[in-house]
Amino acid sequence: MSPLIFITGASSGIGQALAWRYYQAGFSLALVARRTDEIQSWAQTRGLDASRYRIYGADVAIIDSITATARKCLEAQGVPDIVIANAGVSIGIDSAVRDDLDVLARTFAINNVGLAATFHAFIDPMSLRGSGVLVGIGSVAGIRGLPGHGAYCASKAGVISYCESLRGELRDAGVKVVTICPGYIDTPLTQKNRYAMPFLMQPHVFADKAFTAIEAGATYRVIPWQMGWVAKGLRLLPNVIFDKVLSGRPRKRRVTGD
Repeated sequence: MSPLIFITGASSGIGQALAWRYYQAGFSLALVARRTDEIQSWAQTRGLDASRYRIYGADVAIIDSITATARKCLEAQGVPDIVIANAGVSIGIDSAVRDDLDVLARTFAINNVGLAATFHAFIDPMSLRGSGVLVGIGSVAGIRGLPGHGAYCASKAGVISYCESLRGELRDAGVKVVTICPGYIDTPLTQKNRYAMPFLMQPHVFADKAFTAIEAGATYRVIPWQMGWVAKGLRLLPNVIFDKVLSGRPRKRRVTGD
């Protein structure tokens, strides 16, 4: 019987690339997204064996939606070996604009509460079995705040801290928690950015490196590694220098205006 992986945000970008990488490694797939038609089209184009994947529709921003989907997976496919909470959004905000506070709330609902809700239904079954891997997709942007990126940076900082907390909680249960922090990956989320993206990586390359890190038992990994050093350097900069370096930097596009 092949191992099983459960992936949210599987309709495009990183999620889709991870799904293909794990499928190639012999895993069965539980693929989750709001846009299920896009997953089905991709699976057919790739020629996936229908007996090795199931598609589930869910909105991770709605707790009962994603937890119900996780229970459906448990009933239909069993307890996954790996769960990757990948679904996320990246939108610029201006906190002086009232509508952008709704964008902030939606970002946290997807990137933070949605991640925890994705893991929720699998924690007890994995703990009872004594094995399993929960993977949270953070970001290099979670290491230090960037102007205009308040919602995204704060949410990804939350992912990093949350996964670290959960890792300690589940250590004795035999369940591993892994934090993967991508740098710039060429996906629909980054293609609208208006600024330079150093070390831009293709999704399939990222997926291969993430797969290797997870299989190796890493608890935390920045991909690509060069962005890890960039982030560490920024973290060490005194605030006065950090603020000056980022002064005038183009900001992430907002939903409600530019």
